Amino acid sequence: MNLILTNIAIAIWGLLARIWFRRIKQRREWERLSITPEALHDLIIANHDVLILDVRQPLDLLADSEIIEGAQRISPEDAEKNPSLIPTDRELVVYCTCPSDKTSRSIAARAQQLAPNLDVSKVKFLKGGLSAWKAKGYPVAPYDKTFHLDTGT
Repeated sequence: MNLILTNIAIAIWGLLARIWFRRIKQRREWERLSITPEALHDLIIANHDVLILDVRQPLDLLADSEIIEGAQRISPEDAEKNPSLIPTDRELVVYCTCPSDKTSRSIAARAQQLAPNLDVSKVKFLKGGLSAWKAKGYPVAPYDKTFHLDTGT
């Protein structure tokens, strides 16, 4: 009986260790693919040729209708349905307002899949999204273009 319980405990600990190591690896990958607001601001100030994409959900855009100066807007749904809308010919920074940067990470990963010969380090997501950018006091501009508010109906 003790041998069975020991084997079960070892199996559970092994599974937990595997999950933990996988999460560490994923966090390291996210760190590698992220850029801080300060680093992005430095690129912009240095006139670096970087394209910034705002991929916020329509409701988020409705709630906060500001955009990083010079950024282009593309809805996540449009990016998923028509991946050719995601430019892959130059350095790209994607941002959203998700607490975990989920949407921007997803679109950045999609851009990397679309251009396998593109240097992966040239596709980043803005860590902390628009709120982190604004918290640093960096410039934003009003977003006054029309957009489709997808309500799922």
